[in-house]
Amino acid sequence: MSTVVKTLEQKEIEQLLRQITYETTHLPPGMVARAKIQGHSISIYRSNKVMIQGKDAENLAAQLLGTAAPRQSAVHQYDQYNCLGSDEAGSGDYFGPMTVVASYVSKKNAEILKLLGVMDSKNLKDPKIVELAEQIIPMIPHSLLVLTNPKYNEQKARGWSQVKMKAVLHNQAIQNVLSKIEERPDYIVIDQFAVQGVYENYALTPIPERDRTRFETKGESKSIAIAASSIIARYAFIRWMDQIELETGLDIYKGAGSKVDLQAAKIIERKSLAYLDSITKKDFKNRAKALDLIERKRS
Repeated sequence: MSTVVKTLEQKEIEQLLRQITYETTHLPPGMVARAKIQGHSISIYRSNKVMIQGKDAENLAAQLLGTAAPRQSAVHQYDQYNCLGSDEAGSGDYFGPMTVVASYVSKKNAEILKLLGVMDSKNLKDPKIVELAEQIIPMIPHSLLVLTNPKYNEQKARGWSQVKMKAVLHNQAIQNVLSKIEERPDYIVIDQFAVQGVYENYALTPIPERDRTRFETKGESKSIAIAASSIIARYAFIRWMDQIELETGLDIYKGAGSKVDLQAAKIIERKSLAYLDSITKKDFKNRAKALDLIERKRS
């Protein structure tokens, strides 16, 4: 089976829809229409991207879209291989959990993800993160692990560092993905947060496929599998933050800046310190700063 992804103008989308019989109900998030034609599936997304999948997708795309088969784009260091990559989100944010994701991306799917616009989540706004994640989550084998704030705080009280938590979660997520796929990846690439020796010391279990595992700084620029994991991890973090906003009635800031201190103080006053601790990382300095703000206000 082959896949073609192309971004169209709105008028081209409308022209395509006039050529095919399509449905618009019970669609995955981010998709506006889908169709079956000549044994191929056609998916049309809100981003104006069209994906055609099937045995002869290139020729069908040429017929429907008036386009030749897609050219190969530049590959990252690892994207010419079948690669499993891992990344995390939320570790630098006072509010919300830590989310860790490992994803398997074949060299064939690497090209598709690039055409969809997958890249390092740090360079994307939240709406784009949500749109991309909801497109790629059904496409690639992955494992999402969420370290909730109560569990994070519990592990901190036991003396665990963030690095240890990350090592344990990355290793587990990678093992989870390996159990889902039949093929052996050419490489496992971890977005480096610690050197290999430290990672191995903290991970609790041996590194799976150790001879094929690499640690890369700025890994999202070297592996689309890491970039995909980065997006899914950030997506999960955003959804948790949405829930916190719903519960508190506040627009919750990410990160750990001075605006976060003010929000934390408001939550203590509206709810309680115990509630604040249930949705935050207690070891961050924001907690003490929020308590200080309340004390100064009372004085």
